[in-house]
Amino acid sequence: MALAYYHAEPVANSLKSMIPLKEKGLDFTSRYVDLHKFEQHQPWFVAINPEGQVPVLDHDGTIITHTTVINEYLEDAFPDAQPADGPLRPRDAVGAARMRYWNKFVDEHVMNHVSMHGWHRMIGIIARNIENGEFEKLLENIPLPDQRKKWATARSGFSESDLANAMDKIAYAVDKVERQLGETEWLAGDSYTLADINFYAHCGMMVERMFPELEIAARAPRLVAWRDRMTARPAVAAALAGEDRTAPGLRTWTGHAR
Repeated sequence: MALAYYHAEPVANSLKSMIPLKEKGLDFTSRYVDLHKFEQHQPWFVAINPEGQVPVLDHDGTIITHTTVINEYLEDAFPDAQPADGPLRPRDAVGAARMRYWNKFVDEHVMNHVSMHGWHRMIGIIARNIENGEFEKLLENIPLPDQRKKWATARSGFSESDLANAMDKIAYAVDKVERQLGETEWLAGDSYTLADINFYAHCGMMVERMFPELEIAARAPRLVAWRDRMTARPAVAAALAGEDRTAPGLRTWTGHAR
């Protein structure tokens, strides 16, 4: 059995599948892909993932992409490798359905809205610092049309109306998670699951730094306590300590390992 995990900094999608690898105690080769050098669009990486996106899991030559799919694959491929407090995907039908409900919510109603603000604040700086001509050449190497458009929009700047709409969606998600944590210890019930990992990686770990205007400590104290329990898990701490080549001047809000 040989596992290789291609990833960027320990935040968002790269963190989302790194945590289950650590929680399950799986031996894998870490392969860092430098997004700041656009390695994800280079021929060697596109040969691995034609979409030109990280992360990617290589299991004995089988390539798995997209983090929710990767995480479920790890549960199917390694069902006996689990943290001491239970499986990351509930074994009962109701528990698994609840986990998938929250994963779907994060994937469809949280991730892209948080990502927009991240791209506006950080990727926009990177994109605007690239010379004309060179930037257009970089766009040509991006396989996915939506990603090309996203890079171009980051360079020019997202509209205030789009950013405001994304903020409304994020506030709704924060309030929804806060209500749920008033009923159950973890998002999908009384057990820690892939759903917690998903929300933590995309929003929960950095919501205070990224969105101070939401006043999270007062607005969502249960979410803050949940976030602290997540961060204290040894596997999460190990994942957060992964390789990070983000320029110091851009590390303003993510809260990942320094």
